[in-house]
Amino acid sequence: MENKKIEEVKELLKEDLKEINDLKVLNDLRVKYLGKTGIITELNSEIKNVANEDKKEFGMKVNELRTIFNDYYEETKNKIEDSILNEKLSKEKIDISLPATKIPSGAPSILEKLIEEVEEVFMSMGYDVVDGPEIEEDKYNFEMLNIPKGHPARDAQDTFYIEGEEILLRSQTSPVQVRTMLEGKGEAPVRIICPGKTYRRDDDDATHSHQFMQIEGLVVDKNISMSDLKGTLDVLFKKLFGEDTETRFHPSYYQFTEPSVEVDISCHKCHGKGCPMCKNSGWITVVGAGIVHPNVLRMSGYDPDVWTGFAFGFGADRLAMLKYDIDSCRVLYNTDLRESKVFDRKEKE
Repeated sequence: MENKKIEEVKELLKEDLKEINDLKVLNDLRVKYLGKTGIITELNSEIKNVANEDKKEFGMKVNELRTIFNDYYEETKNKIEDSILNEKLSKEKIDISLPATKIPSGAPSILEKLIEEVEEVFMSMGYDVVDGPEIEEDKYNFEMLNIPKGHPARDAQDTFYIEGEEILLRSQTSPVQVRTMLEGKGEAPVRIICPGKTYRRDDDDATHSHQFMQIEGLVVDKNISMSDLKGTLDVLFKKLFGEDTETRFHPSYYQFTEPSVEVDISCHKCHGKGCPMCKNSGWITVVGAGIVHPNVLRMSGYDPDVWTGFAFGFGADRLAMLKYDIDSCRVLYNTDLRESKVFDRKEKE
């Protein structure tokens, strides 16, 4: 009797397992045979009514039916899914011979490109790139740089004070140099550059802004001279403006250096012949520099009889404007790709 049921189910299964091309129909068939009340499931529950000597044979035949169905199910399911995928790929295929649609992308910041280029030059010479707070104390921004109380640089028209005359927005990145020297405790050599934002009450015209990027450098060691300063700046400006660029020093005055100099570079546009960029002089002043003042060294813990050094500083904005022949500093900060793309080296390639 039980064998007859198995044969009947087997015949029904063969009939139902004829060509199926739909996943829903296939899943319905799975429920019909292997669900909680499925045909094979119920057939398996009949084993308790089978004589003991026939249980083994009956169970094997039921498992055979289950295996037949499962094998067919997996094979058919894979075929249907492959067919669906192939049909989808056929409809959505892409002609790879067609030119790709070019997606507009941004351009690197002109100012950041210049700063990174300067950083790479100095790092190749063994300098560290150091940063510091933009909200600074008067002590670090002025006093320890040999700028006494009452000096014109402290005038509220030049500096953004926040709390009285003690807390301010730094007007230069020199405080970073002071902090670095204090960390050296008068014993360790210093070789750093300090790029960062600075703030002054300048007129907001085409070439000035209340906020600008400044890059300062400091070297403190034994037997440092003015020739070391000139050699360092020669390397920098040859890298930035070309190997034929020359530098020259002429006397100046800064509170934190003695002697102090202003540094000119030969005009990279006219090569010294004279043009509107250099005001027909052939030279452009770009850097303030000098030998670190003994008072600055002493206040930072360095003995000026043992240690010497040089310092320099320049506006990254102005240097970028010179390098890329930009006549308005606003170009450095806007997001107009029509302007910034012009200076994108990758875009040109």
